[in-house]
Amino acid sequence: MLDAVDAVLVRELQRDGRATFQALADRVGLSRTAVRARVQHLLETQVVRVVGIVHAAVVGAEAIGHVSVTVEGSAREVAESVAERAAVCFTALTAGPYDLVAQVRTRDDAALAAEVDHIRSVAGVRAAEVFRSVSTVRDTHAVVRELGEVTLDDIDWRLLHELQRDGRAPYTRLAHVIGLSQAATRARVVRLMRTGVIQVTGLADPLALGAAELGGFGLVVTGGLRKVADAVAAQDGVRYLATGFGRYDIVGQVEAASRAELVAVFDAIRSVTGVTVRESWHHLDVVKESYAVQLPEQPLNGAV
Repeated sequence: MLDAVDAVLVRELQRDGRATFQALADRVGLSRTAVRARVQHLLETQVVRVVGIVHAAVVGAEAIGHVSVTVEGSAREVAESVAERAAVCFTALTAGPYDLVAQVRTRDDAALAAEVDHIRSVAGVRAAEVFRSVSTVRDTHAVVRELGEVTLDDIDWRLLHELQRDGRAPYTRLAHVIGLSQAATRARVVRLMRTGVIQVTGLADPLALGAAELGGFGLVVTGGLRKVADAVAAQDGVRYLATGFGRYDIVGQVEAASRAELVAVFDAIRSVTGVTVRESWHHLDVVKESYAVQLPEQPLNGAV
């Protein structure tokens, strides 16, 4: 567990991964030098990783499937095989109705179907059921607002490459990579973040923040779907929520500090008017969690 100061620093980096050391120092009441040392330690020990998460619309990865898998034999071996796919951004071993769950992001439904077929072909997979996400209501690690028309040039694409690799890359290094002044580089980065093209955030080890328990749920809804989804997403502990089609109307993930708190989160979700929890499951081990997307090596100029 982190001390109180480090916990605040991690939360601030989750909110703004490029927050300056001075801004962080002002937030926790320590010197800039002390905060720099603390942040460097958090990064070096991988308590938190600061990355740039590119909006799915930028690369056309808007077809999202949540796949629930039952297996024969070793669930871990199957999960590790599934996690090898670049399109799979999340995989976890679970206790509940399924042996593991995975999230798949692709450019369209045809590509999504092909990825699910690959999962079904993995040795040991007995069945794979798919929930097709249509709208992401809450995601603590990604941009969820609608992206307007944004024109990106080759310099912007190079910046996205660098920020996806290291969200806190200094402007001096970024400026050297793209061949512009630090001021011009800063202006580009700020534009990319303000328009929602990329979100720079800290991916924290849940255990370090006291979130020892992770779970998932599938809901069916009566009444207006969006209104119910917004109400569920507003509950403490809900880290991800999407609406779509399949055996559920809503799929989501939750986190809590203890089993008792996890139960309380699920009870709060059940208390939302119009909600029926069709299934819930416990994440025993997260095998893969990656928000990096494949960016074009030689991008084309033009509007997104």
